[in-house]
Amino acid sequence: MITKEAKQLEKNLRLNFNQPELLVTALTHRSMGANNNERLEFLGDSILGFVIAQKLYDAFPDASEGVLSRLRASLVNQDSLAGLARKHHIGDYLILGSGELKSGGFRRDSILSDALEAIIGALFRDQGIEACQTWILNLFAEKLTELTADNWKKDPKTQLQELMQSRGVDLPEYQLVTMSGLPHAQSFQITCRTRLIDEICTGTGASRKKAEQSAAEQMLLLLQREKI
Repeated sequence: MITKEAKQLEKNLRLNFNQPELLVTALTHRSMGANNNERLEFLGDSILGFVIAQKLYDAFPDASEGVLSRLRASLVNQDSLAGLARKHHIGDYLILGSGELKSGGFRRDSILSDALEAIIGALFRDQGIEACQTWILNLFAEKLTELTADNWKKDPKTQLQELMQSRGVDLPEYQLVTMSGLPHAQSFQITCRTRLIDEICTGTGASRKKAEQSAAEQMLLLLQREKI
């Protein structure tokens, strides 16, 4: 049964569910028990990644796989999704357990981004991929129009540096691990560490600069996978 609050959010999001109980489930955090939005979030995460990937593939025909991955990471990450959730006041309609209510869970980025992905999963279950595609592209329309050639031509180190600056944390740290080979055929191994995640990424290249770029690209991909 749909609640009055969920019905209002449905209207705000310009959606019309055939099975409105799916939207209620999408808004229900795991702190409320077993009937929560985690499965729908899992589904919505995959659908969102596919729709954005397809859009970028068509919009940037000359971009490499690495560039497309970085572009997708700039759009589909926890910060971006939480921002969209706040824009549409999704936090006001979340169904949270008492502990999460007291701790301000309706403001937490992870909960907001998961709820947005769960709504996408619910829409897919209710109306299929075409409805999801239309709604997602409308949702991301402003962000998509901001992507220009200058965005995707930036190298991985610059992309990662700008990401760190946008989060207000220290810049990435690069450290030389090994340098081997003859002077005309050297190989460098560099690690990249950031304050956003405990894991360290390693890159290799024929020069220190190329190894750092490789490590930065690995870090960008890792942050994308972890939705950080």
